[in-house]
Amino acid sequence: MKLTIIGLWGAYPKVNEASSGYLLEHNGFKLLIDCGSGVLSKMQNYVQPEKLDAVLISHYHTDHIADIGVLQHALLVKSYLIDLRKTLPIYGHTFDEEGFSKLTFSNYTKGIAYDPDKVLQIGPFTIHFLKTKHPVPCYAFRIEANDAVFVFTADSAYQPSFVEFCRNADLLLSECNFYGNMNGENAGHMNSFEVGKLAHEANVKQLILTHLPQFGDLQQLVTEAGEHYDGPIHLAKMGDVWNL
Repeated sequence: MKLTIIGLWGAYPKVNEASSGYLLEHNGFKLLIDCGSGVLSKMQNYVQPEKLDAVLISHYHTDHIADIGVLQHALLVKSYLIDLRKTLPIYGHTFDEEGFSKLTFSNYTKGIAYDPDKVLQIGPFTIHFLKTKHPVPCYAFRIEANDAVFVFTADSAYQPSFVEFCRNADLLLSECNFYGNMNGENAGHMNSFEVGKLAHEANVKQLILTHLPQFGDLQQLVTEAGEHYDGPIHLAKMGDVWNL
C-alpha cells in the first residue's frame, strides 16, 4: 500500500493547503479517503479526478466532505473533455441521510452505503470499521492489503476500543487535534498524550499525527506523543508518501 497525504488540517485548511484527504493506492487501485476543503485542488498533484477508483468517507462534517461537490463537478466538466465511462463510487454510512444523499450526483458519482458491522471489500482493500466517539456518527477504518495494515482513526475522542482495533498496525494515521494539556473529549478529539498511549498500547509500527490544530508549535505534539510511545512519530505533511 502507498499512502499520500493530501490534506491534514482539522476544521479548516491553512493557506494553500487542505483539510482531511488521503490517497491510498495498491496494485494500481486509487482510493481517496475523505474529501475535505481544498482536497480536490491539491489531489491533482498526484491523481486526476477521473483516475480515482473509489472514495471512502468517515463522516459528514464539512472538513471531511467539503470538496465532494467540487469533485462531482470536476467529473462533469471532464465528461465534456474526455470519454468518461465509469461512475465513481463514494462509500459512506447512512446514519446521516442528508449527508449520504450528497454522495450521488447524476451519472458521475454514486453513493454506496457501507455497513459498519460487516467487512467491506473495495478493490484490493479489506476494510473493517469502528464507530468513533464524535458529535456525529463517524467511523475509523482498518484497511488491509497483502498482509499490510493501515489504520485511520478519523475524528474521535479517546476510547479503549481503539487499542484492539489498531493492534499491530504497520501505520497508524491518528487525529491529534489537541495538545497534551487540553481536554478534547467534549469536542470529540484526542490530545497528543492520548494518541501516544494508543500507539504504545496497540503496538503499532509507526505513527502519523493528522487533523492538526491551527495554533501552537506542532512539534510539541510529536514530543508529547513521544512521552508515551517510543516508535517513529511524524507530523502529517502535504505530499508526504508512505509505503507499507
